[in-house]
Amino acid sequence: MQALVVRPGVEHSARVADVQPPSGDGVLLRVLEVGVCGTDREIAEGLFGIPPEDDPELVLGHELLGVVERDGAGFARGDLVTAIVRRACGHCVACAENSPDACLTGDYSERGITRLHGFARELVLEDPTQLIPIPPSLGRLGVLAEPTSICARALRHALTIGGRQPWEPRRALVIGAGAIGLLTTMLLRQHDFDVTVTSRGESSPIAEALGARYERDADGTFDLIVEAAGNAQLMVDALGRLGRSGVACLLGLDGRNQKVELDGRVVGIDTVLENRVLFGSVNAHRRDWLAGVDALARNDREPLEQLVGLRVPLDRFADAFAFRGGKATLVVSDA
Repeated sequence: MQALVVRPGVEHSARVADVQPPSGDGVLLRVLEVGVCGTDREIAEGLFGIPPEDDPELVLGHELLGVVERDGAGFARGDLVTAIVRRACGHCVACAENSPDACLTGDYSERGITRLHGFARELVLEDPTQLIPIPPSLGRLGVLAEPTSICARALRHALTIGGRQPWEPRRALVIGAGAIGLLTTMLLRQHDFDVTVTSRGESSPIAEALGARYERDADGTFDLIVEAAGNAQLMVDALGRLGRSGVACLLGLDGRNQKVELDGRVVGIDTVLENRVLFGSVNAHRRDWLAGVDALARNDREPLEQLVGLRVPLDRFADAFAFRGGKATLVVSDA
């Protein structure tokens, strides 16, 4: 059985290799597609990732679209599914309450990232409690479930934080027009926000197809800002672009060794007097997976089809890693 494997910590070690077929308990899945994101690229570059215990290599892939191979645990052969990525540490209150997305110890495991093999392989056995059904009508677009769950959690938390006091949010700014930024835009539009998307590009037809306004240099203040570009300076700048009682959520990552600057009054005066909030969000709760899948299923298909800009077979993983024109996926099976 073929799989995309990597030796964490070793640059350019990603390769397609033969691995043992799965055995044991669980629901047997045939993997259809696996989405590629910046985390996969970082692991392939040796910057991140932890292999399972007693195995020097890690099977990549955490954005799953699979099909059930045989009946079991309430699932029927042919059902489309995806699977939750993060698994509980087993010894913190958050994980005990089925919220590994908020794990307090950092001892969690994650499919294809940390201590658990991923989905970039032909067959996988999965715990049925970790499976999320994908509506047949969504089809191959179900591969967007994982990144959409990340965005759904971010929006849920932002609205909860903002709702701690009377709040009437209307204007939202999304910084970054990649997959995370555009899927966040979709969710915000479904919540009736007036959304502006900004990035370094000259245009974003997908953002406009989702009902947002695209501006390379967006002016004014916003009630809700989501930073999805992965730029630390833009992250802190977001605090200064918030209106009264505004909330900014950071979804991007920027690990560069650098210093960022912010006018002192933004922190020392404006943030205090105007009740502004800046927070970070990562991963997703089961409820966010379900909300994300529902949002995808309700949205017009055309912009989502445009978002998946490259589909290549497993042995062309390097092309998928290099692709920057939207979401790239690895097609493992055409079944």
